[in-house]
Amino acid sequence: MSNTAEFPLLSLIMFTPLVGAVLLLFVSKHSENAIRWIANGFAVLGFLVSLPLWFWLDQGTSDWQFVERLPWIPSIGAEYFIGVDGFSALLILLATLMGAIGILSSWTAVTVRVKEYYVFLLMLQTGMIGAFVALDFLLFFVFWEVMLVPMYFLIGIWGSTNRLYSAIKFFLFTLVGSVIMLLGILAVYFYYHEVTGVYTFDITRFHELNMPFDLQWWVFLAFFLGFAVKVPMFPFHTWLPDAHTDAPTAGSVILAAVLLKMGTYGFIRFSLPILPEAAQAFVPWVVWLSIIGIIYGALVAMAQRDWKRLVAYSSVSHMGMVMLGMFALTPVGITGSIVQQINHGISTGGLFLLVGVVYERRHTREISEYGGLSKIMPVYAAVFLVMTMSSIGLPTLNGFIGEILILQGIFVVNKVWAAFAATGIVLGAAYMLWLYQRTMFGEVNNPKNEGLSDIGLREFATFAPLLILAVWIGLYPKPFIDRLDTSVDRVMARVNSTYAPLNADAAEEDEAEPAAAAADLLAQVDDETTADGVDRLVRLPVRGGSR
Repeated sequence: MSNTAEFPLLSLIMFTPLVGAVLLLFVSKHSENAIRWIANGFAVLGFLVSLPLWFWLDQGTSDWQFVERLPWIPSIGAEYFIGVDGFSALLILLATLMGAIGILSSWTAVTVRVKEYYVFLLMLQTGMIGAFVALDFLLFFVFWEVMLVPMYFLIGIWGSTNRLYSAIKFFLFTLVGSVIMLLGILAVYFYYHEVTGVYTFDITRFHELNMPFDLQWWVFLAFFLGFAVKVPMFPFHTWLPDAHTDAPTAGSVILAAVLLKMGTYGFIRFSLPILPEAAQAFVPWVVWLSIIGIIYGALVAMAQRDWKRLVAYSSVSHMGMVMLGMFALTPVGITGSIVQQINHGISTGGLFLLVGVVYERRHTREISEYGGLSKIMPVYAAVFLVMTMSSIGLPTLNGFIGEILILQGIFVVNKVWAAFAATGIVLGAAYMLWLYQRTMFGEVNNPKNEGLSDIGLREFATFAPLLILAVWIGLYPKPFIDRLDTSVDRVMARVNSTYAPLNADAAEEDEAEPAAAAADLLAQVDDETTADGVDRLVRLPVRGGSR
């Protein structure tokens, strides 16, 4: 690995929250304000030390960057081997930001066992970051499992009514998926030794491995069960609404914004490049499960009476869209999938924060208990409006960029799939706008709502970064898309290196007509816009096809 870090930046990012957790162990449980300040301080520090990933990442190289490599368990070929590319760098930044926001949002929300609460949140941060930076499969699995423990306790101790049931359900679903995934990891591990004589968990070597299709099929299935539960994909989603509903606000925010991305990260980092032939064979199955998830999640969300449960089912729908773009196996589709992962973290994380604000004041999540809140909490209503529009993909906001990329990527593969996906987007707009109308508009008929205070400075501080990002990505996505080029290139080189649907010269004869039509459409868009982000957006597939 040529790009070895001289300074252990990734270790610093990973272990900063853990240092904070260890420090809290020595603070008296009665010093609650000191505990809150220390936890928030280390959370913010964790975000600040991760910012160099944005500025120092070399967008022009396909090498893994900021690499750290040390012996760990030499007898079995396991190493402390970490590094990032553009994809994992963005997810780390998302994790550190949402972690800091989640911890800040808990200042007044958590009043019992405060010390343990913040210790678990900081431990969770380390586990998430570790999974994103690990380039050793065993190390990845360790961090993958480490994440289970703090989230289990966060739901089980500080959750609401059915917290124990939801915590156990979350733990068992994820654990079963993890065990099956481990069998797949071991299959790759032993096959690599069989063909090379070397025992290693090095993911970068596995990316160059050509396994027989029969073995790929079974390993892909094992990975699929592990990652699909985490996404979660239909029909493995049933743990998610319960976990979200009963988790504390910070737990829901981090679960939606970051933990669900572990599944999609696993597909892009492992399933597609290591098992390319099997991935292609499974495309129809994954696509139809994704489409079912998109529509099913939207319809069930529309029927919810619990505010938080509605947002939870919206995640099932949105993550189905992410999977759809990924398994289009096109450069623009995979790029859109990654961008939408970031967007989902911003919008849905923001929506859970918004639910937490009113729940902290009223201690109910029943939608029927609210109405006319815009007259009482105008700033809250304005923030809620932006997050709602972000979630449904309004142009100029971040959700639009991810959805248009995904639809563009899937359209050139199968128009029927694209049509079903678009239906899910329409349904998403329906349930979110209906939610906004029921809670924000109308008369204040419930006297319990008349004295509600608008969001304060601390609460607004949790929303401000999300609002900025929603507008930034919506208007100028180019910096984010540019950082994903080499990551997408690496995946496409393995899974579909000849793909060029929008390049008429390179396309097959039977694809010439739809390719020309798509090119004409994109030319019209190109004539009508001058935004660098949108210009980059429409040209991306041509670049992918010219490789």
